[in-house]
Amino acid sequence: MPQGADVVPGGGVRFRLWAPNCAHMAVETGDGKEPARSVPMVPTGDGWYQILVPHARAGTRYRYILPDGMRVPDPASRYQPDDAHGPSEVVDPAAYAWSDAAWAGRPWHEAVLYELHVGAFTPAGTFRAARERLDHLVTLGVTGIEIMPVADFPGRRNWGYDGVLLYAPDSSYGRPEDLMALVDAAHARGIMVLLDVVYNHFGPDGNYLPLYAPAFFTDRHQTPWGAGVNFDGPESKAVREFIIHNALYWIEEFHLDGLRLDAVHAILDDSGCDVLDELAMRVRAACRREVHLVLENEENQTRRLARDAGGRTLHYTSQWNDDVHHVLHVAATGEDQGYYAEYVGDTAKLGRALAEGFAYQGETMRYRGRPRGEPSGVLPPTAFVAFIQNHDQIGNRAFGDRLSVLAPPEALRALAAVYLLLPQVPMLFMGEEWYAGQPFPFFCDFEGELANAVRKGRRQEFARFPEFQAEAARERIPDPQSDGTFASAKLDWADLENPEPREWFDLYRRLLARRREAIVPLLPGIGAHAATYEVLGPSAVAVRWRFRRGDEGGVLTLTANLSGAPVSGFQIDPGRTLWLEGRSNENGMGEPWSVRWSLANHT
Repeated sequence: MPQGADVVPGGGVRFRLWAPNCAHMAVETGDGKEPARSVPMVPTGDGWYQILVPHARAGTRYRYILPDGMRVPDPASRYQPDDAHGPSEVVDPAAYAWSDAAWAGRPWHEAVLYELHVGAFTPAGTFRAARERLDHLVTLGVTGIEIMPVADFPGRRNWGYDGVLLYAPDSSYGRPEDLMALVDAAHARGIMVLLDVVYNHFGPDGNYLPLYAPAFFTDRHQTPWGAGVNFDGPESKAVREFIIHNALYWIEEFHLDGLRLDAVHAILDDSGCDVLDELAMRVRAACRREVHLVLENEENQTRRLARDAGGRTLHYTSQWNDDVHHVLHVAATGEDQGYYAEYVGDTAKLGRALAEGFAYQGETMRYRGRPRGEPSGVLPPTAFVAFIQNHDQIGNRAFGDRLSVLAPPEALRALAAVYLLLPQVPMLFMGEEWYAGQPFPFFCDFEGELANAVRKGRRQEFARFPEFQAEAARERIPDPQSDGTFASAKLDWADLENPEPREWFDLYRRLLARRREAIVPLLPGIGAHAATYEVLGPSAVAVRWRFRRGDEGGVLTLTANLSGAPVSGFQIDPGRTLWLEGRSNENGMGEPWSVRWSLANHT
């Protein structure tokens, strides 16, 4: 890495730091059991400082000493045993004995993702505890877990999007080798591991970079979290390298199978070489195995997902498809507030999102007040990740309530039958597979005035909604700082012993088994412009995908009535029925919450 603490094979540790705002720097080692030792660092030009410390080794704790005497953690720390404000610890990544030498990854069209938060996934909330649940995911049919951000944050709990030390897995989850062991165990079971990373901002507490490297941020770009990260201005080279090497670090040192980049629409770069493009190129050039890069991008930019003439990914593999979530959520719940209002009563958007990926492909979205999206039919369906729940869509609700408490069971079964068999890549949110009722509210663990500001801000967010305009109503919104709020988000695995959750788990397991058997083999043969859709009635559509498989081809067909009322005009497409959910839609009548998948082959 260009900076950080690296164990030197011949002995000692080399420390390297970019501190362009400092006239001199030093590194202090010591763990409190022996007197601290301070060693001046040597300037090497362009704001860089470096020193080889012979007495340091793996396990040594250290801090950097600024010219005014302030001691700060390493921004490239691999581990923070005493949290974000404490000393960093030297870690030797070569010390872990991997057992996945034969692992070459999995092709993307086989992906069935499962999003989880390490702290809430199990009662213990650790990497080790998560490893104990991998067999559950294998039985379910999951082929990839997507872990919410683990970069070190201040306090005992956090969603992960307030990380400040991007290279250090948070100590509340365990040590770095515990995360390595989780990845190792997942690979042994054929499961990919992707990690959510945040490169658009740093958290509000514990970010010391402005003290010694103020050029890391710029007022020329503003984000929802303040000044933008400086990817394109003076002294931006070191900033770009810090972020790009972070992506490489997670993939190389932790053997991860990919990354999900959070809110890239807030990564602003006016240079001639977009940092997102450079990051993708550098990652792909460095890897000799299957690695997948996934985006969250509110702008729905098709160009970032482009394929070459052979259909191979150029930069980014796929994108979270909020539009699919929105059209399915509105169908199941009827909600019409906020951005959901844009999708209510517009069945064409339902068909378009299922068939082509984006519902908005350049049209003006009233909620935003400007156009959104680019034409997406040019992409294969695997360029989109489809879901009916995720951490944002649950947790950004006032009470963090899941679909299991918002929609009738028959609606959820229909939605599951649609998105788990859809040619887009499906992603479950932890616990969804057994109809979990636990909420997933926003939680964090700040101190002092920041804690009060977050608490107040969270409740003020909802003041624009009619049901929360009264202060008394807002007071009912869970306090994100409360231990109880975090505890309420933890999955209750004992629920799986009950009949109804077992039935839901069996439904999801059978759907994913059918996907693996019947849908996955078709996906390499479903390319650009392969789908068409037809509106059959309110919330009722037929979608057809043409595919080629060797010398043969055919059509995969979905007919779905995602409403509580029957709809006429349904025709039974020829071919083998792959799945039927709800009552049979014979005689041209689509029964409420009915879904049929069929497959017709032809030469």
